Amino acid sequence: MKSIQDPRHMRRAKIIQGLFQYSYTNNTEGFDQAQPIISKLESIDRIIKQAAPEWPLDKLNRVDLAILRLSIWELINQDNPEKVIIDEAIELAKEFGSDNSSKFINGALGAALQIIKPKSD
Repeated sequence: MKSIQDPRHMRRAKIIQGLFQYSYTNNTEGFDQAQPIISKLESIDRIIKQAAPEWPLDKLNRVDLAILRLSIWELINQDNPEKVIIDEAIELAKEFGSDNSSKFINGALGAALQIIKPKSD
């Protein structure tokens, strides 16, 4: 298992905190690293709605929503391997989410990946 002291993990955890705060206050003061994600929330949230249609955004656990938003942004905007992004999201869900968060995050990101980067046969 990766260390929770890994600087990349710690950076992601801080972004999750900023996104979580934003979901309640629309304020990210002190969490500047969350700004690029917040600026793209409309398109990110559209993907989440498609990937998990049975869960309206306002009914999602706010921690799970923050993890999904970060992970989808990373899948779209970063060169990290998709598996690494999803694995890290699952670790964050285990650390910060509920008992079922990691399973939900894994399934939702798998569906989101098909929306973002559909496989052509």
